[in-house]
Formats: sequence, C-alpha cells, structure tokens
Amino acid sequence: MSPIKIIPKKKKNPKYKREEPIAVDDYMSDEEFQSIDRVLDKNVTYLKSKLGESGDIIIRNIQPHPRLKMVVIYIDGLSGAQQIQDSVIKSVMEWSEKYIEEEHHSDFISILGDSIMTIGDIGYCEQFSELFSAILSGDSAILVDGYKRAVIAKTKDPNKRDVTEPKTQSVVRGPQEGFTEDIRTNTSLIRRKIKSVDVRVECNLIGRFTQTDVSIMYVKGIASEDIIGEVRRRLSEIDIDGILESAYIEELIQDSTLSPFPTIFNSERPDVIAAGLLEGRVAILVDGTPFVLLVPVVFPQFFQSAEDYYQRSDFGIIRLLRYVAFFFALLSPSLFIAIKTFHQELIPTPLMITLAAQREGVPFPAFVEALIMEVTFEILREAGIRMPKAVGQAISIVGALVIGQAAVEAGFVTPAMVIVVAITAISTFVFPAYNLAIAVRGLRFVFMTLAATFGLFGVTVGLFIMVIHLCSLRSFGIPYMSPIAPYNQSDQRDSIFHLPLKWLKTRPRLINQTNLTRQQTIKKSPDE
Repeated sequence: MSPIKIIPKKKKNPKYKREEPIAVDDYMSDEEFQSIDRVLDKNVTYLKSKLGESGDIIIRNIQPHPRLKMVVIYIDGLSGAQQIQDSVIKSVMEWSEKYIEEEHHSDFISILGDSIMTIGDIGYCEQFSELFSAILSGDSAILVDGYKRAVIAKTKDPNKRDVTEPKTQSVVRGPQEGFTEDIRTNTSLIRRKIKSVDVRVECNLIGRFTQTDVSIMYVKGIASEDIIGEVRRRLSEIDIDGILESAYIEELIQDSTLSPFPTIFNSERPDVIAAGLLEGRVAILVDGTPFVLLVPVVFPQFFQSAEDYYQRSDFGIIRLLRYVAFFFALLSPSLFIAIKTFHQELIPTPLMITLAAQREGVPFPAFVEALIMEVTFEILREAGIRMPKAVGQAISIVGALVIGQAAVEAGFVTPAMVIVVAITAISTFVFPAYNLAIAVRGLRFVFMTLAATFGLFGVTVGLFIMVIHLCSLRSFGIPYMSPIAPYNQSDQRDSIFHLPLKWLKTRPRLINQTNLTRQQTIKKSPDE
C-alpha cells in the first residue's frame, strides 16, 4: 500500500473508505497487536479498547486535506490544552499543501514532526507500548492514516508548584529554594548549581502501573564508576506495582532493612544535593516528590547542616553540639532511670534528698514514669504533625505544658522526670536529618528498658552493641562510620569538627578514589 502523501487525487484506495470502526478482534489478538498499524480506524479502536473509553482521554480528529486523516490523542489534565492547540493542531491545520503535492517527500511523518509542528520537543514511536507510555506521561500522540509511525509531542501541562522555601531543612543564611514535585524542575535546580558538561542524568521508568520517572544524577570524573554501577543494578532489580515517593526507592535499594539507622540520605535542598555530587555521591530523583536521595551516606553526614558552610567557620562548635544533643536524646531517660533506681550513690546528697521528697506520693517506679511521659509526648508530637497547621503547633505546645503540669500535680510523675523528658524531646529537634531523629526515638525505649533491668551495666552493653552495629553497616560499599572507623586523618577536617574551607582541599577518600583534589593551593608572589 502506497503512503497517502504521494497518491495523486485521481488514485483512490477503497480500503480507506470504511466508515464503521474496525474491531480489533477481527484482525489479531491483543498479544499480537504490538505495532502501530497503517489503518487509522484500527489504531483508534484499539486505543479505545485499551484505555476503556475513559472520559479524560481526548481523541481529536483532524483532516487538513481531503486525502489526509489524522488524530491527536492526549489526556485532559496531564497535557497542556493550550500548547496542543497552538503548537500541534493549529500548526497542522495551517500548513502548506506542498508537503502533500511534492511526491519526493516519502516520509510524511518526519515532515510532520520536523517541518510542520512548532512544538519544541518531538519524538517518534512504532510500538503501542511506547505510545501508551507517552500519553500517560502527559505527552500527545499524532497518528496518521496510512503510516505505521506516530509523532510524540512533548506537551506536558506546564502548571506545577512553584519553587518555594524548603519546609524541613530551613537555614538562616543560604539559598531559600527547595525541590518541587516535578523531576525536570529538580534536575534544572541542580544544574543551576553545577554548570558543568560532566553532569550526567540517566532516566528510568519504574513501576508496572505508575511508570514513575526515576533519574540518577552524578558528575562524571568525580563519582566512582563502581558506585554508579551499583546504583544502576539496584534500580534495575526493582519490580513493583508503583513508586509514589522516593521512600519506596529508599526501602528497596537500602543496604540493611532491619537496621534502625538510615543508610540513604534524603534532602529537599538543591544546594545539599549539589554539594554531595561534588563529593562524588550519586543523587536519585523521583518524579512526584520534592525529596531527593543521595548515596552513599556516612553517619557523620546526618549531623551536617548546609548552614555549616555558609557561616564563618566556628571549628565545629555547633556541629559538636549536635553530637551532644544526640546522646541527650538517646540516653537521658535511661541514665536517669539507672542512676535513680540502682546507683543512688552517684547522686549528690542534697539532690538525692530533693528527688526523694518529690517521689513522695508517686506510685510508679522511675521506668514507668519515664514510659508514661515519653509515650504521651510522642502522641502529642504526632498529633501536632497530623492536625491542621493552624492549630497543630498550638496543640502540641500547650498540650505538653498542660499535661505535664497536671501529671505532676496529680502525683503520676515527679517534676525531675518532666525536666528530663523535656530535654530529651528538645534534643531530638536539633538533628538536621529527620530520619535520624526517628531512629533515636525508637532506640530510646530500648535503652530505657535496659536501664530499668540492668542499670548502667545494661546501658553500657547497649551502647557497645549499637557501636558494633554501626561499624558493621555499609552504604553502597562504603563503611557507614567512616572516616571515624576506619579512621582517616585527612577527612577528620569535616566530620565531627568543621575546619575553614581553605583547609578542606580534598574530597572524602573512601567515597572518591579518582579525583581527590577539591581545591588547589594558590601560590603567592614574593612581593605579597
């Protein structure tokens, strides 16, 4: 069958005069119907049968020439209707007839995409699987009667959430922009930070039903090829119905599922992800979420804030304060329980008398006191998060004050226990990484149980087990506790302490083995 583009007007093909839709079953089975057919009616019938006559599926018939029939297929709401009207339909309807009259144009589909349509990004496909993937992603497809190829126009709806201030990782000084739910906006935010030809973006579709766009981003020449290959391998092994948030990817590719400590870092700040890429890490971006994953990760990274690098160097005093807050949040209730229950001799006598007077009339032991207060505060914290923002914060603060005061007056707990639990709760808010705070909140109850059972001996054993577990973890092949264990002298400049930037001349050695130099020493002239 000759393409209609070179058929003269006197020649007519009776096959194109069908007026009734052609049933798919009259031709071939669904398994055989993989490639786009030349007969337009047959393709449209198959599309309608697969998409189920959905109300938001728009199939727009166009006939710019008596001998030419075509349809534009898109999904209302996913595609930009105005963009389709201006750059697709209007362009086709206003074209010159020379594209049909000149017989030497044998590939009309290429002419349609390259010369007629004014849309910025054009693609082609020959398989229905590619066509479905395109229109379900917000693009539009143009099918022409007599041709076995379709034109894919990138017409995704441009309406999306604007770039706003990050809500979970705020800073006093630094960029006030955060990622959005659009993956292309997120990659552009990173490229604005790193204007290098070595930045690479590799795209994948994951999820049998959701077909979610998942991209990995890295800097070629800085990121290790072994880490990049491991990320590719783990993503390729994912076979799941759908990916709705980057947490799905995080759980499916993490190194240790049973560990309470996160082995993948996430952030909604483009500057944090850009800094990670410059250290040799790999970013994983998921369409539909503002949280970007970063691998590999080490334990000291969860105590680092973007603002550490934007203020004048304080040699790590603020960062050291976060480590102190970590131990307060983890061990304050357990140490108080252990000392008050088993080791009263460690408490000064005047303080011991005060604590004993407070316990008069309190029916519960110290462990039950701490358990009541901790569970109550966790409930208030969750209530403050889940309730509407206008009242959530007020409920959490006022609720804690009222319940704490009422519990003391009712004789359920002592004032000292309220102070300990309050310090513990405030310390958990110091961590820049929220997922680390969740791990600490869970481990706190384990240490409280050990303290109530074995005293300080139980707390010490628990700490040993936790440290051994941390040292056994790896994140994409990198030791989790590096550069502390294994110890690396040069990387100590930016782990527990933070030295001035001019002293940070190399990238982390275990993460990057190919391009270690971050900055060069400027040699001053003898006159200076």
